[in-house]
Amino acid sequence: MSGRMTSFLGGSPLGVAARLLVISLLVGVVLSWLDLRPAEILDSLVNLVHWAWVSVFGSLNRAIDYVLMGAAIVVPIFLISRLMKTRGR
Repeated sequence: MSGRMTSFLGGSPLGVAARLLVISLLVGVVLSWLDLRPAEILDSLVNLVHWAWVSVFGSLNRAIDYVLMGAAIVVPIFLISRLMKTRGR
């Protein structure tokens, strides 16, 4: 089991824990220096996903509206032209 754990973690559990502690400390200092909080970062990510969702599906909604508006003109003209063509035979 120890070999699997070491293989999974990429080193001994104690060594990996020490490296994670040091890296976490450094990242925490940088985030504090930049005056960023984890909650703010998560809020920004949530807002980004929300903006992307609205942009993509808002565009699809507008595209569907355009197709329906165009179909209101194109389909009757198509049907009339087909009827005229079949009457001419």
